[in-house]
Amino acid sequence: MQVRDLAVSYHTIRAVRGVSLDVRAGEVVALLGANGAGKSTLLRAVAGVLRPDRGRIHFDGIDVTGWAAHRVARRGLRLVPEGRGLLARMTVWENLLMGQYARGAGTARDLEAALERFPVLRQRRGQMASTLSGGEQQMLAIARALVGRPALLMLDEPSLGLAPRLVREIFAVVAQLKRDGVTIVLVEQNARQALAVADRAYILETGQVVLSGPAAELAAGEEVQRAYLGGAPRG
Repeated sequence: MQVRDLAVSYHTIRAVRGVSLDVRAGEVVALLGANGAGKSTLLRAVAGVLRPDRGRIHFDGIDVTGWAAHRVARRGLRLVPEGRGLLARMTVWENLLMGQYARGAGTARDLEAALERFPVLRQRRGQMASTLSGGEQQMLAIARALVGRPALLMLDEPSLGLAPRLVREIFAVVAQLKRDGVTIVLVEQNARQALAVADRAYILETGQVVLSGPAAELAAGEEVQRAYLGGAPRG
């Protein structure tokens, strides 16, 4: 995916100001920054939830700028939003089926693979999504996106509000998806965990990219250490 000079506003507030970035097939790219930096707005624009003021979004050689969200999803760009966006009054199984329907792709094998990846969902498949724990809901949200065979998976704050043990579980899932070759854009407040799993990262401030590069290099840098990782680099 290529994003070029993207600008997005909420009413009169410019939340994203000329952002450009690239996501290559099979890599994990982290978007980091403080609350209000424009990270989630950027994902929502790519997913077709928000319409950009200017700039272009290309995916697999096709200009998808301004496409409706359902059309973007059918192209294979799937957003797992902050707050998970589950269908609370549907069962776990029904939510998974809706994930296939939204993409118009996937098979019974994809559904089975999701249950294999998240065994707790097999145990809960008949439960309403609203009755799941926070960690289980996040797993269901990711599984629902995966059953549609996403070409690009966008995760918006997947660890938000979870206990430390569940945060480790979610990042273990992201690491496994990376090993499986899934292309991921990860928005995350937990910068340490995000940089540990990502190949590259972009850091946003006030809607603009202020730093970018290999995740390991950014994690070792003094500026990132002080601003996001709680101290100066060791050594």
